[in-house]
Amino acid sequence: MRIAIISLHTSPYTALGTGDGGGMNVVVRETAESLGQLGQLGHRVELFTRRDDPETPDVVEMAPGVRLHTLDAGPAKPLPKSRIDDYLDQFTHGLRRRVGELAAMAEPVELIHSHHWMSGVAALPVARELGVPHLLSYHSVAAEPGHPLSEGEPPESPRRLPGEALIARESDLIVAVSKAEARTVIERCGADPARIAVLHPGVDTNLFRPIAPGETSWRCCDMGRPFVLFAARLQPLKGPDLALEALARIDPQVRPHLVIAGEVSADFADYHSEIERLAHGLGVAGDVIYSGSRPRAEFAAMMRSARLILVPSHSETFGLVALEGAASGVPVIASAAGGLIESVEDGRTGIIVPTRDPQDWADAISRLLTDRQEHERLSFGGLARVQGQDWLTASARLAELYATHIATSAAPAPAHHGETGR
Repeated sequence: MRIAIISLHTSPYTALGTGDGGGMNVVVRETAESLGQLGQLGHRVELFTRRDDPETPDVVEMAPGVRLHTLDAGPAKPLPKSRIDDYLDQFTHGLRRRVGELAAMAEPVELIHSHHWMSGVAALPVARELGVPHLLSYHSVAAEPGHPLSEGEPPESPRRLPGEALIARESDLIVAVSKAEARTVIERCGADPARIAVLHPGVDTNLFRPIAPGETSWRCCDMGRPFVLFAARLQPLKGPDLALEALARIDPQVRPHLVIAGEVSADFADYHSEIERLAHGLGVAGDVIYSGSRPRAEFAAMMRSARLILVPSHSETFGLVALEGAASGVPVIASAAGGLIESVEDGRTGIIVPTRDPQDWADAISRLLTDRQEHERLSFGGLARVQGQDWLTASARLAELYATHIATSAAPAPAHHGETGR
C-alpha cells in the first residue's frame, strides 16, 4: 500500500516541539513515520510538501519506508499561510508530475491523504485523475464571516471558505481528530456525516514521559520556583493573554513562573509585543519567560519539568499538547473549547475551566500548585489515559481505513440488471 500524504503549508521535515504549525507538523510526521514502521505489512509513504528553502533536496529518505518530496510552488522561502494559496495551481502541477514519475517506476500511489484545506484543494484533482481515494484532515476550519476570533480561526483568504466546502463535498473520507472537529466540519462545511471518521491522534510515549528520579529538571535560568507552561503559537486564538491575566491574580507567595514556548505566526507579527506590554501592565513581566520554539527533545524535557500545562485556547480541534502533558505526568488546565474536552478528562487528567474569567483560572492554578495530593492524582490519571494511545497504534487504525478505501475503490462496479431508466 503506497500512500501519498500532502502537507503543503507546513513541512513535517522541520517539525519542532512548538511554533507555527507545530501541532499539525507533528501529527503528519509521526503518522508517516509510524506507517513506515508498519512496512512489514507493505506500507510505503510518499510525503509531499512545498519548498520553503532553495537548499532543500527534491527527495529525501525521511525514515524507513518514508520519502519526503519537496515541490516548487511560489518563492522558495517561508510564507504566511494567507499567501500560500496563491500558488496552489503550481503545487497541483508539481504533484501531478511527481506521482506520474512514481507510476512510471512501478510505484503507483494508491491513496492520497491531504492535511489542511490548501493541501486538499491542491491534491483532490490529482486523486481524481489517478482514480484513487482522497482522504482529508482539516486540523482547523475557518470561522464564518462576522464571527469573532474566539469562534475559530478567521478566513485567511477569500478562497478558504469555498475551498473547505468543496473538499468536504468531494473527498471520499474526512478523518477528524475529535468529535468536536467532526461537528464543525458538518456544520460549517456541509460534510456528509456518513463520510467522517474520528481518530484521536497518538502521542510519543518514549519522548513524552514523567521526569525520572534524580533527573535534572529543564531550566532556562535560575528560576528557583516552579513554572507553568504555555506551549503554542503566539496568536490571539491560543489565549496567552488569559494565561497572563490569571498569573497576575495568583498570590505572589505561591505565584509560579510562566514559560511561554512558541513563536509568533507570520500573520500575527506584532503579537509578541502586545503580550509583553500586557505582562508589564499587569505587573508580572518579571514572572514570564519567553523560550521561543524548541526542538522536540528539549520541548519534552521542558514539559515534564513543568508543574502544570496551560491550554487557554479559544478554539482547538483536539489539543495535542494536552495529550503530551498527560504522557509527561503533568496535569493540564484547559478551556472548554472544541476538542480539548476530549483530550483532557476533567477531574482525571486535568481541569477544564468552563469560563474565561481570569480569577477562575487563577483559582484552578493555585489549587494544583498547593494541593500535592490532587496534583499527584491527576498526574497518575494522565499516565493511565495515554496507555494504548501511542503513534504506532493510532497509525495502525488509520492504515485500516486506508486499506478499506483502497479495496472499495478497486472493486468492480456491480452489474445492473432489469429495466434501465429512460
